[in-house]
This record gives sequence, structure tokens and C-alpha cells, in this order.
Amino acid sequence: MREGYEVIYQKPKTLTDNKMHYCPGCIHGIMHKIFMEVVEEMDIQEKTVGVCPVGCSVFAYDYMDVDMQEAAHGRAAAVATAIKRMLPDRMVFSYQGDGDLAAIGTAETLHACNRGENFLFIFINNGIYGMTGGQMAPTTLNGQKTTTSPLGRDKKSMGSPLKMTEMVTPLDGVAFAARVSGNNPANVRKAKRIFRKALEIQQQNIGTQFVEVVSNCPSGWKCTPVESMDWIVEQSIPYYPLGIFKEPGK
Repeated sequence: MREGYEVIYQKPKTLTDNKMHYCPGCIHGIMHKIFMEVVEEMDIQEKTVGVCPVGCSVFAYDYMDVDMQEAAHGRAAAVATAIKRMLPDRMVFSYQGDGDLAAIGTAETLHACNRGENFLFIFINNGIYGMTGGQMAPTTLNGQKTTTSPLGRDKKSMGSPLKMTEMVTPLDGVAFAARVSGNNPANVRKAKRIFRKALEIQQQNIGTQFVEVVSNCPSGWKCTPVESMDWIVEQSIPYYPLGIFKEPGK
């Protein structure tokens, strides 16, 4: 650092130097950064174990410098359960998209939450299947166009978008449930505080932690990164409201 200059950003040691493969404007990179900052600030790098999904973040293990395990499609919750039960002193998290967690992995997710498995779900909800060509996801909004709903999602024939946080909140095994976003600096800061709170609750061993991230997909949505952030504010958040849905003692 040059003398007289203040360091306002420094990459956390918990992130690797590998170039991320995500599309320009994708919120995945932001979530990687702030979550790894929390891991560094809590000094738990050597104790943290993550589980990668099948989806856009399948290569998350290349970017997060902690122990990582790849899981079969939709089975991240089962793998995280095994890791936490075998190594209860580790801080365990799964990092999953809407196809992995809310479609093929719905049963794994709900039953892990119902059992109160003591690990953190990080659920990235971008409302579309970004990796496989932009097909409709369980979280695609009503009226939203995708490659498999070219006229827009029709509630009557396709059902309503799944609200996973609202689904898991009533389960007795869930100790903490929240929904955040990364669409602007204020929400990024809030998301970071929520991640830390979730990990602190994991240290108490009182139940599952579930954090949903309302995200974007400029490539799948066929728009610019700026337009995708506007869509989050105008369309996504009204249907998927942000906030803490459940926390210990409340």
C-alpha cells in the first residue's frame, strides 16, 4: 500500500485468487465475498465445511478457501447432514440454487429442516434455471417468461412460485429463517449481518439455519445487470419480501 492511502477493500483470505466464471452482474460473486468475509472475521476458516450444488455455483469450491464437498443434484442437505453429524464441531453450510434446493432437492431440504439439522442453508433464488438454458424454476414468478414458459408462468396450469422461507419457517427444527438480497449496498450489508447471525446460531446447536437470497440472472432474464437489479426491486421483492422470519426467543 502506498503511504498516505487508506485501504478500503482487501480480499479476504478465505477467497481464492481464481477468476470466477459467473456472468457479469450475477449476485453469486457478491454472496461468496460477504459470506467468506464473515468466516474470516469469525476466525472459523479451518472449521468451516461447505457443500456445493449442481447449478451455476457448482464450482463454488474453486472460490471459497474452506473445506468443500460436491453433492449430487438436490442432495446437498443429505451430505451436509452427514458432515455435521460426523463432525459436530465444524461450521457446515450448503450453498444451493432454486433448481437444486427447491425442485429436485425439495424433500431433502424440508426433511433436514424438520429434523433440525444444525447447519446453514444458503439458498440463492434467481427465479430461473440459469445454467441449463433459462427454463422455468419452482420460484419463477407468475407471468415471468422463460424458455419453457414463453408466454409467462401461468398460475392455473403451472402453480404458484414456491416461497421456501415461508415453507420452512413453521417447522419446529428451524431455529433461524431469513430472506435477504444483494441488489444494492444497503441490502448487501444486511445480508452479511444475517449470515453472521446464522453462523452464531449454529454455534448454539439449537436447530437449522435457513437464509434465502433474492438474486438475479441477467443472462437468463435476457436483460442488462442494471435492469436485473430493477427487476428484483419491482418484481421479486414484492413477492419474496425481505426480513427475518424466525429467530431464537422470538
